[in-house]
Formats: sequence, C-alpha cells, structure tokens
Amino acid sequence: MNENLQTVFGLLGGLAIFLYGMNMMSDALQKAAGDKMKRILSFLTKNPVMGVLAGALVTAVLQSSSATTVMIIGFVSAGLISMPQAISVIFGANIGTTMTAQLLAFKISDYIYPIIFIGFMMFFISKKDKIKDIGMVIFSFGLLFEGIEIMGSVMKPLATSPVFLELMGQVKDIPILGVLLGMVMTLVVQSSSATIAVLQNFASQAGPDGITSIIGLAGAIPILLGDNIGTTITAILASIGQSRDAKRVAAAHCTFNITGAAAFYFLIPHFAKVVQMISTKGPEVQVIARQIANAHTLFNVTVTLIWLPLIPLMVKWVRFLIKGEKKSVLVLGEPKFLDRHVQSQPSAALYLASREIGNVANLVVDMIEKSKSIISDATGVGKDSQIEDLSQAIRGLHQSVSEYIVQLYEESKMNETQSEQAAGLLGVVTTLKRLAIRSNEILGQMNNIVTSGRNLSGIARAELVECFEEIQKFFTLAMDSVAYGTPITMEQINKAKSKLRKTQKKFRKAHLERVQTGECDPNLTGEFNDILYNMERMSDDCVEIATEAQDNVHFVPREEVGIILEKEKELEIPPEGNDFTNGNFTGVQV
Repeated sequence: MNENLQTVFGLLGGLAIFLYGMNMMSDALQKAAGDKMKRILSFLTKNPVMGVLAGALVTAVLQSSSATTVMIIGFVSAGLISMPQAISVIFGANIGTTMTAQLLAFKISDYIYPIIFIGFMMFFISKKDKIKDIGMVIFSFGLLFEGIEIMGSVMKPLATSPVFLELMGQVKDIPILGVLLGMVMTLVVQSSSATIAVLQNFASQAGPDGITSIIGLAGAIPILLGDNIGTTITAILASIGQSRDAKRVAAAHCTFNITGAAAFYFLIPHFAKVVQMISTKGPEVQVIARQIANAHTLFNVTVTLIWLPLIPLMVKWVRFLIKGEKKSVLVLGEPKFLDRHVQSQPSAALYLASREIGNVANLVVDMIEKSKSIISDATGVGKDSQIEDLSQAIRGLHQSVSEYIVQLYEESKMNETQSEQAAGLLGVVTTLKRLAIRSNEILGQMNNIVTSGRNLSGIARAELVECFEEIQKFFTLAMDSVAYGTPITMEQINKAKSKLRKTQKKFRKAHLERVQTGECDPNLTGEFNDILYNMERMSDDCVEIATEAQDNVHFVPREEVGIILEKEKELEIPPEGNDFTNGNFTGVQV
C-alpha cells in the first residue's frame, strides 16, 4: 500500500474511532446523568440567560451540540418549550460544544491506554448499571483520544509534502478557501467537534522550520468559522417534517452561526492576536491546539453575548423567514401529544405518553357515558355510530402509544425506574382498550335486542344504568390515582368491586322475579345477563388500573421533565371533571 493511501485510511480510521468514541460517550453520559439533566433543563423556566446556561451545561455533559440541538428541536415540535426559550438554549449549546476542543487540547497521550483499560474493567466487571455507565464514559473518552492520536500520527508525513504545504499556503492567503473547507468537512462528517479535532491535529504539525505550525492560527481560524457554519446542517435535518416553530429554531441556529462567522471573517488578523494574548505562551506548534480551542470558545461566547439581548429580533427574523402560524386540526384517534423526536429524552417522552394515555382515558369516559345513554334511551338511534367511532379511535391510540413505548425501549436510554414506569403505562393503556372493547360489546348486545323487535323493560334499563354509574365512579377513582396520584387502598378497590358485584347479583335476581310476574320478556334473559357480565369485566379492568396505581405507576408530571409547557403556565391545579390529559400532576413522585 502506498504512503498516500495509508495516510487516507489512517485518517479515516482515526476519525471513525473518534466519532464512535464520542457517540458512545454521549449515550453513556446521558444514562449516567439521568435525572440531573432535568434539573439543568429546569433553568429554561427562568430567563434567556438561564437558557444559555442550560444549553451550555447540557452540551458540555453530552459532548455534542448536535444532540442538544436535535433534542431542543424535538421539544419545540412537541410543544414542551417556547421558541424564544429554545433559541437561548441553542446559543448556549454553541458555547458548550467548545468544551470538546478544550479537552482535546490537553496532551494525555501517555495515559490513553490506562484510561481505556480502567473504563473497560469498570464496564465489564461491575453489575451496577450506574458503574457500568461511568465505565463506558471513561472507556469512550479513551477511545476518543486514541482516534485523535491515530489521526495525528498519520498526518505527520504531510508536513513534508510539497503539495500539502502549497495547499495550506493557499488557505492562509485566501481565507474563504478555509471557510469552504471547514464547512464541507463538517457537512460530510456532521460533527463540528470531529472536524475541529482534525483541525487541531493538522495545525499541530510543524512546518519546515520545526517550530511554527504548518498552517498557523490565522490559517486555522477560517476553517474554524467554516466548521461552525457546517454544523447547522444537523439542525436543518432535525427540523425536516417538524412544526413551523421547530424549523424556525433551526433557522435561528443557522442565522447565529452564519452571522457570527461573517462578522469574524473580516476580523481574522485582529481575532488571532486576541486569541494569542489570552492563550498559553510557547512554541506555536505546541500551543496552537489550545489556541484553536480558545478561538472556538471566544467566538461562540462573543456571538452569544451579541445575540442574547436580540432574541426578540431573532424571533421576528425567523418568523419572517418561515411564515405561517401553527394550525392544529384535531382528528379523533390521532395522537395529540406523542412526538418521536423527543424519545432520546425518556422523561419528556414518558410525559407525552402519559398525556396521550390521559387522552385515551377521556375517550373511554365519553364512550361509557354514551353507552349508558343508549341503554337509558332504549333505542340508541344515532349514537351507535358515535360509540363505534370512539372505539376505533381508542384502538388506534392504543396502537400509537404502544409503538411509542416500545420504541422507547429500543432507544435503550431509560433507567430502571423509567423502564418500570413505561411498562406500567403500557399496561394502563391496554386496559383502557379492553374497557372500550367491553363497552362496544354492550352496544352490540343492545342492538341485537332492538333489532329483534323486543326491548328491555324500563326497570331493567334503569338497573343497567345504575351499574354503569357504579362503573363510572370506579373508573374515575382508579384513573385519578394513576393521573393525579390520588391515594387508593386495597380496601377501596375491594369495596368498589364488591358493591358492583352485589348490585349485579341483586339485579339478576330482580330480573328473574319480573320474568315470573310477566314484567320482563324471558327471551331477553340471556342478553340481560351478557350485558351484566361485560359490566363485571369492566369493573375487573378498573381493578387492573387501580392495581397499577398501587404499584407506583403514575403519569409522569411536568415537574419531572424539568420543563413547563408555555401554553399551560396557567394550569397550576388539576381542572375539575375527568380531564386526565392535564399535565400538572403533582401527586406521588416515582
């Protein structure tokens, strides 16, 4: 294999190890950080300055501005945060991502293999998930630096290549070439951290004199500016198929980086001098990696300070670029809250799943009420189609919620508590579907009676209505416990179940007595008992929901997500009635 090919493959292999290590470290950090991420995001409810701080801290933890950007765009699309809040977080993410370059500027080549070994042993030996996650963070951190070392070793021969030296000379003399080079590199790799790491390694190669950098700080800065422009592709891709506000957040990210790069492009010589003043002194080839890291940090901090007081102007600008207001057309059976783009954040995803299950519960309430009305009216004319529509909607939503929770498991980013909650919520929504099926079966049984030309007596219908009312009370008791954390005991569950069974037994006996006296048609005894049987099964379903609540399965509250929905700030207490979609649950914390 010739030398040029070895250099290319070495560079690509080192870059692959670097990217793999960074992605593994980001995933492991998210698992290890757990609920601390939600506390950081709680800053979003304060003001734009806190939003910037939250964005910087989250990105510094995740070691990826792309991960933060995708997460925030998903939050905006799901309605979890407002656009101004999201913009401030994006500003902070640009600062947080500079921490990667700062870390890479440290010379830890002598410690890479011990770091990899220690991380691997922690992950391989420990049985505790927390320790395994920390071990994976350390192992991935070592891999990241190993990738850097590989890239650095294969790039050393480039310092003596006349073709490469001529190319670097052109980049120094024509800064726009550097901007284009950095932009294209980041567009291809989709990681500014990776391209800046490559830049730091390139720049650390000595020129012919063995002291000065092969490219120099003034030549590296244009590439750095291009990297910042290229990284906006992640936000653009993440916003495809999202709401208008999500697209506007992506546009704000592009505006931030492009305007900043354009302004600094004309100040490159002066900017380079400032960076050299605030950086470590020494031979250029030894300190340029730190200088590039400092230039990256200083650029993003400066642009953030400029744009921070201008966030209202940024909001107007992106609304001008992407016109139109969000129009919500509610279709029965279509998910109102689920958003797949927040599934990388289990707390937010479980919160949205909770609200969607509340939506299903509300439809079940409507279905039970309409079923009761059909029995009361005796005919049910015009209402059977409404119940069928509700039944189809509930089944569709059950399917959507189930797939959403299964995909959460496939993401494999939930901790043990979140996994248990997800399984419990899946059980609740499945039970809600069974309630809808039972109610629909009762509709079919009533239709059989009506189409046969006969009808239940007024007393029999009143008894069935009374049973439905008991089911409604039991259902509300069980769902309140899941939705709002209302305490429920086995005594309450057994009492509600026993009361309904005694009532049904009493009504069966009363029906037989009426048959003896001729008040009720004996041929309808089977249908009457079938309806009572389905009601008994519905009460069993209510027991299932109440039991889930006793097992500490509750809707995930807004407070656990660490974010307040902009449109729901006024909802500080649960509304009256059976609105189980309310997100301000403040009950038992799980």
